[in-house]
Amino acid sequence: MTPRFLLIIDVQTGFINQWTEHIPARVEALQEDFERVRVTRFFNPEGSMHRKLIGWGRFAPGSDDIRLAFTPRPDAAVVDKSTYTCADAAWIGELHRDGIGRVHLCGIATDNCVLKTAVDLFEAGIEPVVLADACASHGGPECHEAGLMLLRRFIGEGQVVDTNLHK
Repeated sequence: MTPRFLLIIDVQTGFINQWTEHIPARVEALQEDFERVRVTRFFNPEGSMHRKLIGWGRFAPGSDDIRLAFTPRPDAAVVDKSTYTCADAAWIGELHRDGIGRVHLCGIATDNCVLKTAVDLFEAGIEPVVLADACASHGGPECHEAGLMLLRRFIGEGQVVDTNLHK
């Protein structure tokens, strides 16, 4: 049997606000329901497209913004990324090699990093399961709901569930 895999996306101090403040405790508790956990941490280097095209200068390497807002369990793999997704060829290859056919996703933000990663997994032949009540958007509830709507269209209605349904 393949291990149950949880991907916690960008639950960092710089993304915590009134719309996301419930997420750190939720994802920290979820970790124990899975055999394998991977955690991503976004950073925004000089010259990035985030800076050039969006004018977004936060999350500089070494800033307080990039600190995780929860405690990953000791065996969790923590991966830094400067893009919306962590689903690069190396990780997809690792998942295929290890026989991981399904990844549960949660974290911040539903409307960009969670969405992009779920679609990338889908296109790579890995089944994404988005834990909707363990996701949020620092852009507010409208952005979160828009992300969920797009996820249902991109990866399937049944792939967007609440945490009590993922077992």
